[in-house]
Amino acid sequence: MTDTEPDPGAVPWLSAEEQHSWRAFVRMHLKLSARLAADLQAQSGLSPADFEVLVALTDVPEGRVRFQDLAKGIDWEQSRLSHQIRRMAKRDLVAREECEEDGRGAYVAISGHGRAVIGAAAPKHVATVRRLVLDGLTPEEFAELGRLSAKLADRIDRAEP
Repeated sequence: MTDTEPDPGAVPWLSAEEQHSWRAFVRMHLKLSARLAADLQAQSGLSPADFEVLVALTDVPEGRVRFQDLAKGIDWEQSRLSHQIRRMAKRDLVAREECEEDGRGAYVAISGHGRAVIGAAAPKHVATVRRLVLDGLTPEEFAELGRLSAKLADRIDRAEP
């Protein structure tokens, strides 16, 4: 193959339109993530990781989940979750409870203080999400954003590493 012949295994470059759309998406994602994190920290003293764990725990009626189920549910590695839970336990947001049925397992449970903190933080976070995202889109556009996001998340989950 010469320098002038195309490489049959090469990935085609993004077209100008594709590149524009991709860069706009990346820019929006970075800006939104940074803004949500900053507002969450300023308004409630929670990090996005704290918030994600607390939301997952409030999504179950008993407020406690087996450690490995929580890691799987929020798509984190167990070591990351272990460090996060240790930090949150020091602030009395959660507690680690032994699993009596399985001596090797453990539960993560939201504390009363954790419930109060997430209860105060959630309405402010929702207001920020509405102001930054929902108020800028029609209901149809937001529904489409949800469909596209779910479609891509499923594709990413199925993709080989």
